[in-house]
Parts: sequence; structure tokens; C-alpha cells
Amino acid sequence: MEMLAFIQLVDALALVWLLGCWFAYTRFAKRKAKTTDCLASVLHRYRVDWMEHFLRREQRVADAALLANIERNVSFFASTTLLVLAGLVTALAAADKVQLTLELLPFTSPSTTQELELKFVILIGIFIYAFFTFTWSLRQFGFVSVLLGAAPQYSEDNEDVSKRYAKYTAKVLDQAGHSFNYGLRSYYFALASMAWFIDARLMVLSVSVVIFVLYIREFRSSSLSAMLSIDEDEKI
Repeated sequence: MEMLAFIQLVDALALVWLLGCWFAYTRFAKRKAKTTDCLASVLHRYRVDWMEHFLRREQRVADAALLANIERNVSFFASTTLLVLAGLVTALAAADKVQLTLELLPFTSPSTTQELELKFVILIGIFIYAFFTFTWSLRQFGFVSVLLGAAPQYSEDNEDVSKRYAKYTAKVLDQAGHSFNYGLRSYYFALASMAWFIDARLMVLSVSVVIFVLYIREFRSSSLSAMLSIDEDEKI
């Protein structure tokens, strides 16, 4: 406790707000997705459809290319996260210089070198979590690649087997997509927490804005409306 005695109350509350909102929104989005149409639930249905159509196709090169394209996106974020981590570790080693720079800005709250170091450590922790989620997402997409390679050829005699295979392959694909989403969410909250270097109250506001943006994009976005409209058209 003595090691953290230098933390001001407003900074401690801001940190609790960041972690609390992050955890609470993750739980909220996961539960709401089970009862409400959102990007996660709609994409899950499309992933099942994708795998069912995949098993019926004789030529599966396009499916492999689509999966490889998704993996490249995840790989880009994983490698970028390493670069960000390298930059943050460098900044942590020069926290005293960063403090002098921030003191020159008229709109930043005064903070000690120890407080700055703590903020950098928290940012590093967030990006380490992001790196682990992106790499786990990559591994799961690799599992899907194996499942695609081992997929049986569809026939009316093994229709039940094919549906089961499509269902559970789509589930692995879905989990890989969720891991990628968690990594992206880490970036959003990391960007919000950067406002902490200016003022703790600004970070609280930034985190609130991020929560609002995430909710709109996942539950009220025009992309979601378009995908739901496709579902409705297919049912007609």
C-alpha cells in the first residue's frame, strides 16, 4: 500500500472507472447479444451459413482466400501492438523527460514522475492484454483453417454430419472473431486512457464516450441494420 501512496484520489477513481466500465460493458454486451440482435449475433448466423455453403461447394479456394484475408487483418494488429509496446517501454524509461514536456502544456494537470510511470505501466498492461487476445484470435483462425482442410464433402447421405461440422466450425470461427473484437476493444479503451496524461477527469469523459460509441456500433449501427435487412429479405 505504501508503494501506491503517491496516487491521488482522483486518479484512483479514474482508474477504477476505466477498468469498471471496461469489464461491465464486456459483460453487458455478451449478455445482451443473447437476447437482442447485434453485430455479434448476426455475424454468428452468417458464419454458420458460410460454413454450410462451404461444405456444399466443390471449389473452396475462395473460402480459403477469405479466411486468409481476415487473418492478415488480425496479424496486422498483433504486430502493431508490439510496436506500440516498444514505444511505451521507451517512454516509461524516459518518464522524467515526458513529465517536463507535459509541464510545458497549459492544459495538463500537474503530476509526479511516479504517477506518469504508473500511467505508462497501465497502458503497457492494456496493450499486453491486446497482444494476447490478437494472437489467440490468430491461433483460432489457424484452427479454422485446419477444419476447412479436413471438411467432408457434402452429400445427402451425410447431411446431419455436415450440419454438425458446419455448426461447430462456425463456432470456432465465432470465437476467433470474439477474440479479435476484444483486442480492438482494448485499443479503444487504451486511446481513452491516454487522456489521463492530460487530466483524470478528461479520461473519465473519454471512457464514457468510448462506451457510447461501442454501444452504437454494436447495437445501433447502420451496418447492423443492413445485415438485418438482408435476413428479412431472405425470409420473404
